[in-house]
Formats: sequence, structure tokens, C-alpha cells
Amino acid sequence: MAKPSPILVFSLVTCLGLGVVARLQQATLQQLLAQTPAPPSAAALRLQKSRLALALHLPTLGFSNLLADGAFLSFIQYFGDTPARNRTGYGLVPDYFQLIVRRDPRFVSAYLYLSTACSLYAGRPDRTVALMNQGLASLSPQVPQAYYLWQYKAVDELLFLGQPRTASQSYATGARWARIAGNDLVATSAQQAAVLLQHRPDSKQVQVGAWGMLLTTSPDPRVRALAVARIRALGGKVVVSHQDGALVLSVIAPKEN
Repeated sequence: MAKPSPILVFSLVTCLGLGVVARLQQATLQQLLAQTPAPPSAAALRLQKSRLALALHLPTLGFSNLLADGAFLSFIQYFGDTPARNRTGYGLVPDYFQLIVRRDPRFVSAYLYLSTACSLYAGRPDRTVALMNQGLASLSPQVPQAYYLWQYKAVDELLFLGQPRTASQSYATGARWARIAGNDLVATSAQQAAVLLQHRPDSKQVQVGAWGMLLTTSPDPRVRALAVARIRALGGKVVVSHQDGALVLSVIAPKEN
């Protein structure tokens, strides 16, 4: 039997780990999206932006975490209001991201939504990486699942900023954090991605693995559709199978030339 590609292992392990996090929040997310208000006016959006800016500097009296929680719920309503976003765009996503990182940089689960929204919908992967760096400065390997944030940052650097060398460094740091946290599978797969990018910055295998992570963790069907299209364009495959009555997505990376 042929030995599986290291990046295929990387993709599957990463997808499985992050998929668990995403599924745990899926029901809550869908409930919140179902409660979205009517599309706001341009004036209301300007007021909302001013409130977000003000919230960055208001004293919190020890309730920073509660402020971050409230900002995240507001972000979910904002992001899920598709009719309004079709009219006015996603320009406030970086503002929400900045506020949440400032008030609670340890709010790891929020990054999983904010990073994709900021990069793909607001079109600001540069802001995503900057805010990730800001948040990671307040985190450590002992914070549960914090090592995943290095992989999310690597995805932005690799896919959206064209910085494979920097992405390699992020994967390597994520591998160290994962090993400290006791997740040897993620540590090994992230380290393999880091090494491969060092030797092959244009590696399609790593790119397919990065899109595979977005495919299996994003709650947004538009992001999943984009990920499938990019995986196929890179020569990879997405295989849908059934396991114990559940659908399972497997991402098969192409062979390197």
C-alpha cells in the first residue's frame, strides 16, 4: 500500500481537529443568524462604526470579556444580514475584529469566524494577519487550541498575501505550540507543511491543505464553495463519503511535479 502524502495527512488531521471546534458552535451560529434584523441604512452603519470605535477606548471596569462576547454576538448579526451586506458590504468586519481582540485576545473561538470574514468578505487579509499577531502576543501554548490560530494565520499568509516563507514560519510556530499542548498529530502535520514550504514555496499540496481547512471549518456555504473550486483548480480532489451515518469530506492533494 502506498504511503499517504504528508500533506494529505496534514490536511485531514487539521480538518478533523478544527472541524470539531466548528461543529460545536454550528447550532448556536445558525440560531443567531436566524435572528438577524432588517437591513440598516447607511446612516445606521456609520453610527455602528462610531460605536465600535468608541468601544475600543471606553473603560470596561473589569468586564472586558463580557464586552467582547457582546461584540461577537453583534458581529454574527451583522455578518449574517445578507440583504444588508449585499447593499453595503462587509467593511465593519475589521472593526469588530479589532474590538474583540483588544477586549479579549484569549477569545480563541471567535478568531475562527473573524479571520475568514475579514480576509474573504472584507477583503483585508492584511488586517487579519495584523490582528492575529496582536492577539497571539497575548496568548501562549497553554491556552486551549491557541495553536490553531497559527495555522489560520498561515492560511492567510499563504493563500491571500502570497507570503509562503512567512506562512512556513507560522506553521512551524503552530507545530511547537501544538506539541507543548500535547497534540502531537497536529504538531507533526503542521511541521511537515512548514518544511515543505521552505523547500517548495509554491507547493500545491500545502495550498490544497489550506483550502481544505477552510472547506471543513467554515460555516458559510459561499466559503466552502470557493474552497472546493480552488482545490479542484490546484489539481486536488474533494471526496464525499458516509461514515456512521454522517457525511465525511476528504481532501486529496495533488502530487508535486
